[in-house]
Amino acid sequence: MRWCMLMGALVLASAVDGWSGEVGGPHPLRHGTLDELAAVLPAGTSLLAHPAAIEHFLEELDGQPPDWVTLYGHGHHAPGLDDRLFSLNRERDAKREGRPALKKPLAFVWAGLLSRYDAATGGFPVALGPRFIRTGWGMVRFKPDDAPSNLSVVTDESDRTAFERLLAQNEPVEIDVVMTGGLIPEESVVYDFSHDEEGLGLIMPFVRIEQVYFLITGRQEIRR
Repeated sequence: MRWCMLMGALVLASAVDGWSGEVGGPHPLRHGTLDELAAVLPAGTSLLAHPAAIEHFLEELDGQPPDWVTLYGHGHHAPGLDDRLFSLNRERDAKREGRPALKKPLAFVWAGLLSRYDAATGGFPVALGPRFIRTGWGMVRFKPDDAPSNLSVVTDESDRTAFERLLAQNEPVEIDVVMTGGLIPEESVVYDFSHDEEGLGLIMPFVRIEQVYFLITGRQEIRR
């Protein structure tokens, strides 16, 4: 995988002056870092891209992590696990009612993989994939309530040429897809266990999406 060495301020691609601002559909590609993007997110938005920020948010929301070892007991197939998880989630749903963090605007990051340029939309279609972030609370996977559809990246001519060349060579072009919104009050966070790692707690905040940003960062390399 090749990553781009792109420096400087966050730049909006010049080809997107007529962007509509809808959640789905085409969006501009921005260059920079996640920290730089945080400066242009809606006011008051917490960017939950790193373990420390996620842990702080969960502390505001739920106080402390569950006792995963006791909760897990004798494993996925042992009797009572589903009941214990159900009780834990219902208890936490009730306790977090009225807490300010429940209504706090937030942003999280998924992975985006570009497909060949689509002249009809004027952009590169984007396939979305979740990111799993290991924290002191457990593994965290943000889940959009209704993932945006028909997403495509609109770039300037220079990026378009570079991306088309890489894709023609069957080289992957990956970007960060940053989604903003708020927790769904009725089922804001679900606690579960990973099916890939024995006994690993899994935390899934459910987010109603309001805006999407496409970002290519300094760790990605575009060969021009």
